[in-house]
Amino acid sequence: MKFLIVGLGNIGAEYDATRHNIGFEVADTFVIKNGGNYSLDRHAFVAEVKWKGKTFVVIKPTTFMNLSGKAVKYWLDKEKIPVENMLVIVDDLALPLGTLRLRASGSAAGHNGLKHIELVLTNDKYPRLRFGIGSDFPKGRQVEFVLGKWKPSEIPMVKETLLKSVDAIECFASQGIGKAMTAFNK
Repeated sequence: MKFLIVGLGNIGAEYDATRHNIGFEVADTFVIKNGGNYSLDRHAFVAEVKWKGKTFVVIKPTTFMNLSGKAVKYWLDKEKIPVENMLVIVDDLALPLGTLRLRASGSAAGHNGLKHIELVLTNDKYPRLRFGIGSDFPKGRQVEFVLGKWKPSEIPMVKETLLKSVDAIECFASQGIGKAMTAFNK
């Protein structure tokens, strides 16, 4: 059985360790845990890892967040992976830091990466894992907050939630989206 894990983020050193790149960090944590390495390929950094007899194609799109759908469509088609075996990992302002939300489908909720995926796939029926980044910013400063680095006080919670995210990916692959939602949507 094959899965596509899509960590959303932006390429470039200026985006490393920012809230908006947490999808990349979750993908990296999963790949490192499973002994994989990335290579640069079409529209993405790509790693293939095995876990409990399952194959995971993990991508970090190089298209920038707002054009993520290009990479998603290409890799779904190339690897012949059904959309229900794809998990898109994304930052979410509406969730407190440390909170995870799995969904089988649903709204982009204003997230430009998800909007582009929906545009390219022509629907919103694909699993996603939302990683709460909080919303501790003054009015009018959302972009600075999202593209900002984690505060030192947030880093322990980020690391803990990264590990929970890997558990959520594994649960999704081994038990399905329904059981993963029950286990991780607290």
